[in-house]
Amino acid sequence: MVLAFALGAIAVLVKSDLRIPDGMYQGMSIYLLFAIGLRGGGELAETPLALVWRPALVTVLLGVATPLWVFAILRWVGRFKGVDAAALAAHYGSVSAVTFTTALLFLEAAGAKAEGFMPALVALLEMPAILVALLLGRRAQTKVASSSVKLGEVVREVVVGKASLLLLGGVAIGWLSGQHGVEQVAPLFLAPFKGVLVLFLLEMGMVAARRFQDFRKAGPFLIGFAVVMPVVHGALGVLLGQAAGLSIGGATVLGTMAASASYIAAPIAVRTALPEANPGYYVTASLAVTFPFNLSLGLPLYFAIAKLAFGGAT
Repeated sequence: MVLAFALGAIAVLVKSDLRIPDGMYQGMSIYLLFAIGLRGGGELAETPLALVWRPALVTVLLGVATPLWVFAILRWVGRFKGVDAAALAAHYGSVSAVTFTTALLFLEAAGAKAEGFMPALVALLEMPAILVALLLGRRAQTKVASSSVKLGEVVREVVVGKASLLLLGGVAIGWLSGQHGVEQVAPLFLAPFKGVLVLFLLEMGMVAARRFQDFRKAGPFLIGFAVVMPVVHGALGVLLGQAAGLSIGGATVLGTMAASASYIAAPIAVRTALPEANPGYYVTASLAVTFPFNLSLGLPLYFAIAKLAFGGAT
């Protein structure tokens, strides 16, 4: 999967005519999000509530807290405008579904396993993070045209947006159907999953490479932030996962979720609520810097932190 991402980046750098059709890209996005939710819902149906409530609680706390300090760092240390700091806070408080999925497959290759209900936590992290960040952005806005956006519209955009709706809908269908129901559609939604993800990451490599030219615009502070902040969030997520009773695999995944930056749900919400925010900042940082960092170096790092926290367990 990482090699497919690299191939996509190389294709852009050598000016290849390789292209993934827009319709195919949209189809893969829908497939991956729904399949993640469906699988997680099936596992959730078999999981006692006593095992879920503590991880769910720390996930929500992460979703509320991380955009607050991300906004503060960017606003007062990085000297970013309020709307730009809020836009970045929405991305770095939220979660990348593709990075999350890659973490599950990374653990499988490493001989570890995360709890089956982890996909349900993706939505619990994403929604409060985006809402908190957008509320911060609303406070920072000064132009009348921007203030015409109603909070209810922002909430609706986050809740019924494509990413959230597919993920939550998949979890609900998987939970209502149970493992037996999910197994009936496994040949379509589970078996081809890895192959579709490889093609999706090929496209993501091309998208990220097209943003490399924005590095100069982003500046050294933002590039450093896009590398250091995921490591801080990743370590925090691992420790909170351990405290919540997750396994070493589950703690690694929660750390990866906290370390990732959204580039599907967050950009949609930001474009709606904070149109003044500069996409050259939040798209470049999340997709061109943090995403490849997590795929190449972040995942093994968070797994190593988890093993250290669990006393060297495997």
